[in-house]
Amino acid sequence: MSKKCEICGKESLKAASRSFSNKQNVYRQQPNLQTVRAEINGQVKTIKVCTSCLKKGKVKKAV
Repeated sequence: MSKKCEICGKESLKAASRSFSNKQNVYRQQPNLQTVRAEINGQVKTIKVCTSCLKKGKVKKAV
């Protein structure tokens, strides 16, 4: 499974840290994904959701 939010589609980003000599170290910034049991179309499924979607209430958790 990819590192992508199944609600909003948030993916990893490319970022670069620069040293004093202006060398570039490229790395990936990963989204904060949580595995959640959610109710989708009346069925309970396990999906990966970013924490910003959880805080906004875009996901209805299964009981």
